[in-house]
This record gives sequence, structure tokens and C-alpha cells, in this order.
Amino acid sequence: MKLICITGGVLSGIGKWITGASIGAILKSAGYQIFMQKFDGYLNVDPGTMNPLEHGEVFVTDDGAETDLDIGHYERYIDTSLSANSSWTTGRIYQEIFEKERKGEYLGHTVQVVSHVAQIVKEKIKDWYIYGKTDISLIEIGGTVGDMENEYLIESVRQLRHELGEQNVIFVHLVYVPFLGASQELKTRPAQFSVKDLRARGIEPDVLVVRADKPIEKKVLHKLSLMTGVEENCVIPSPTVKSIYQVPVNYQGYALGNILLQKLNLAQKPFDMSKWNILMQHIEQATVVKKIAMVGKYCTLEDAYYSLNEGLKVAGYRNDIKIQLSFVDAEKIEKDWTKLLEGYDGIVIPGGFGNRGIEGMILAAQYARENHIPYLWICLGSQIMAIEFARNVLGYADAHSEEFSPEGQHNVVHLMQHQRGIQTKGGTMRLGSYECVLDPESLAYRLYGTKQIAERHRHRYEFNNAFREAFEKSWFHISGTSLDGELVEVVELRDHPFMIATQAHPEFKSRPLAPHPLFVGLIQAMKGDKWSFKKHQQ
Repeated sequence: MKLICITGGVLSGIGKWITGASIGAILKSAGYQIFMQKFDGYLNVDPGTMNPLEHGEVFVTDDGAETDLDIGHYERYIDTSLSANSSWTTGRIYQEIFEKERKGEYLGHTVQVVSHVAQIVKEKIKDWYIYGKTDISLIEIGGTVGDMENEYLIESVRQLRHELGEQNVIFVHLVYVPFLGASQELKTRPAQFSVKDLRARGIEPDVLVVRADKPIEKKVLHKLSLMTGVEENCVIPSPTVKSIYQVPVNYQGYALGNILLQKLNLAQKPFDMSKWNILMQHIEQATVVKKIAMVGKYCTLEDAYYSLNEGLKVAGYRNDIKIQLSFVDAEKIEKDWTKLLEGYDGIVIPGGFGNRGIEGMILAAQYARENHIPYLWICLGSQIMAIEFARNVLGYADAHSEEFSPEGQHNVVHLMQHQRGIQTKGGTMRLGSYECVLDPESLAYRLYGTKQIAERHRHRYEFNNAFREAFEKSWFHISGTSLDGELVEVVELRDHPFMIATQAHPEFKSRPLAPHPLFVGLIQAMKGDKWSFKKHQQ
């Protein structure tokens, strides 16, 4: 069993996820099978009921788990589908403890954090190393060393190292080195104290990754090595770079993969970073700028749409185009819609919940349809596309969704049958991967290049089949359905350069080395291409 534990120090938000994901990408490039897990200190069972403006995007796995957005980062970098077993919160762990205690599994014992909760954490790490047929597991401990809520997690991985040995469990500690403007220098003191904090908890870091917003000179790395006791070649600089996709290449430039394999006593293998280098070439060549309006309701925090943002940007890079995303608040469109939407090459409406901003989204749909602007609608966006078409083409002036107008006569979107009567919120939506059949005569089929696809979902409402005939008599084309033909999954307009919507979340399956076909199609439509997707793939 070979484990790499990633901890963070000094302050939060310095990028443990990108360190872990980059390490995973490097090791996978050498042919090792990688599994990744994250353990968080908060008491929510999962992020599913949390506000995206507070916590960021809720990422959904194939098996229907609502997870921290970092799981999405991992999937994109290691190009591997993860599962519910990659995302563990204190709330979820405690829920399992409480269920065991009520069933009597701890009879005769006082249930304690160190004895029992830490044991559960260790079991989750060990079990999924084995079940995943993994060569190396990467474990990220959320938060910062010293956070009260994460103490038991640090203790859990300390015990693992004690049990399994130093050549089987190693620690990568990420620290921040601030730049002091008055003296024009990077200051290492906070990083030194962070390592002392880690040592006070019984853990010696094997590798120190040093984040800074300025270039890091060798003398800074030497000083950190001297003051922390970490070998100098194991102190890896990580200055801020233009693109997050440069990080794996930079890390391997310091032979980080070789260092980790040596410390884990694993065979050295050649690292093939060529695909990442090609991606970097595309990024450098992306000089033509195309602008996309992201019309949503969580516009004050870009992380609320992280997977979608990155999926669109990477699709642009693959076409040597730099995508400039503008987050347009749907509520503001309700007041001045034409001015706010002028000048964009494409429009995207992402998922969301609740009534706020819905009318603005409908106006955005109308603007894109009438002005032949390429646009892509996702989840809620798919429902908005149907509502706008029903109002302004089919003549149902009061067309709406049952979510926003429960008693409406023309609710072209309604609550799914199996969702009726459900009272609890967390983990009860239609979640995870579902298969879809595409019409061979559709744009969707031309983009995907296959008749049957599988995409991830997160919703309670669906297209109302009572209005299906009325829609299809017009130029509104239902191009993808569930295997039984009952659920509408993909819709498009026949007389538009690119107007396609999916009830699913394609952003969850897009990868930096393999952008999603719907995103590639949107970018090509913005360029004016006539569906050269298959040619592009070659």
C-alpha cells in the first residue's frame, strides 16, 4: 500500500488541490494507477445543500455522489472517473459512526474521536486503495494544519504512517511564502512555523511545495530546506503561473515524480508529459479572443461554475482560441437585456435552483434565438430554452416551469414523477450517470459521433411530455432521450447555427486533455465552422 498525503499550511486557498491533482497527473504519465480522496472537516454530509456562492460548485460523480469541487479537479487531471468514496466530510463520517453506535456495534465501548473516528478514516483510505486496484493513492486533508476541525484527520494519517511505514506513507506539505512589499522580498517565517505545527502533530514532511505570487529564488528554497530539515531537492517551488495546466509540467521539471517514487520505494519509470506540453502549446497559440456571456445567478463567485468555465476554456485552447468569459447576472438582464448581451460571440446558461433571475435567462434565450448567436444550455438552461420557445414561438404566453409556477396551465417543465412526495433535500435528486439515445439525424449525434452516450445529472424537473407533440411540430427538435424514450435529455433548434441544450451536466466529464464535444462544437460555431468536429478529433 503506497499513500501520498497532502497537507496545507500558513493559510487556506493556496491550492492543495492543484498540487495533489498535478502529482496524480505526473504519476499517471509514468503508467501508475492513481486513486484520489479528499477529507474535509465540515459537518455537512456532503456539499449538495450548500450555497454555491459560499462553497463553490457541487461536483457530481458517475455513481451520483454530490462532492466537493476538488473531486472534479482530480478527475480532470488524472483523467479518471472517481466515486463517492473519494469525498469524505466529517458529517458523513460521523453519520456512519452514529449509525454503527445505534446498531450496537460499539457495545461495551466508549466511542471516541482518536480510537474510533480515526479508525473509520483509516479504513476508508485502506479499503478504497484495495477496491480501486490502485498503485498509489493520494489523500488530501482539507483546510490548514492547526484548524481545530481537522485535527482528527491529521492524527488519522499520522497513525497510518506509523502502521504502514515511512516508505509506504509519505507527506507533501504545501506552504505559502508571502511577499513583503516594504523590503521587496519573500518571507519564509510563516512557512517555517507551519512545518513546526506539522511536526508537533508527529509528522515530518517528505516534500515541501512552496507557493508564492513571485518567482522563488534558490536562496529562499535553500533557507527553507535548512530551517525545516527537508532535503533541498525536495523543496519544490510553485510560483503563480499563467495557466493552471502548466503546473504538472513545472513540477516534473523539478523531478517531483522521481522524488516521490524514490521515497515510496517504487520502480522509476519514464514520465510522458507530452500531452500536457501539447496543451501548453495550444494555450500559447491561442491569440484570437472569443467572448462568451455566462448568464447565471451565482455570478459573484466564479468557482460556482468551475467545471463549466474550464471546459469552455480548454475547448477554446484546442481550437487555438482564448475564451473570455463574462459572468452576466440574470437579474440585471431583466432590466436592460439588449445592452447587457450585445457583443458576445456565444451565450451559455448553466444550472441553478430557485426563481431568482429566471426571467432574465428567458430573455437571454430569446435574444440568442432571434439574433442567431451560438449558445449552449445546461440543466436549468435546457428548461429555460423550452420555456422561451413555448412563450415566443408556440404562443403559450404563460409558459413556465412547475418549479416557479406550481399552478400554471402551461408548465412545459414539471417535477419528475419519482421526485413527488420527497421531503428531504440532500442526495435526493436525479443524480449520477444516465444513458441517452441520440437521433442519428441530429446535431447532437454529429457532435458526439455515437448514437448512445452517458452523461451526469443533477435535477428534479424535466420536460413535460404533455407538450412534446406541440414542440416537435415546430422546429424544436428533441434529439436525445432516455433509453425508454420517456425522458427528454437533449434538445436543439433546426434553423439556428448552434442552439443546443442538455438536461445533463457535460462539464463534469470534460477533461483538459479531452474537451467535451458539446463545448468543442460551441467554440467552432463561434468561429463560424460548419461542424468540423470529426475532422478536429483526427
